[in-house]
Amino acid sequence: MQAMAWLTSRPMVFLGGASIAPPPQVPFESGVLIIMNHQSLLDIPMVCTSVRGGYPLIVTRKRYRRWIPLISHMIRLYQYPVVDPTANRRDALGMTDNLSEVARTAEVPVAIFPEGTRTKDGNIGRFKKAGLRRILQARAWKVYVLVGDGFWKYAKFKNFLSGINEMNGEVAFVSELEWNDPTLDPDPFIGEVRKQMVAGLAQMRGESIA
Repeated sequence: MQAMAWLTSRPMVFLGGASIAPPPQVPFESGVLIIMNHQSLLDIPMVCTSVRGGYPLIVTRKRYRRWIPLISHMIRLYQYPVVDPTANRRDALGMTDNLSEVARTAEVPVAIFPEGTRTKDGNIGRFKKAGLRRILQARAWKVYVLVGDGFWKYAKFKNFLSGINEMNGEVAFVSELEWNDPTLDPDPFIGEVRKQMVAGLAQMRGESIA
């Protein structure tokens, strides 16, 4: 897993001239939840390389399982839990039930991009809360909040080829939180996570928060 994640991101540095800083490190332990914003398909290998000495299970869109070099293979090989916003009610329920089971039983870290989709300017978008709610309701977690920036102009694989030499990407550690009671309403916690991510991204960009 780490090798494939390296193969996805490092050649862009060595051959394409991209500047991609190594991500902060997260422990390879059960009960670890990684929450990060979503700017590019590179988010997946960046999260993988953030897990020290192991790999996470990453909640991904079903359509990413095909046609994306290396990344699609990673999704299939490690059986990432998938979601599909276009699914009918029955299939969507099956996916969220599977996500709950994966979250409850996972012996490795779990990672999710709660925006679900990328924004055009790289800002933190509105959270699609259903998947994150299910994860938080499954068990207690040690939550690592990360924020990435500099990848949003290269949101799709085809974009890497045209402007890779201008890419200057970074993933920063925002906070470590405890989620100790899965019976609680997760929405206030989710709101706090998003607030911290917005502030973290602004700090990376040298912006002020009103």
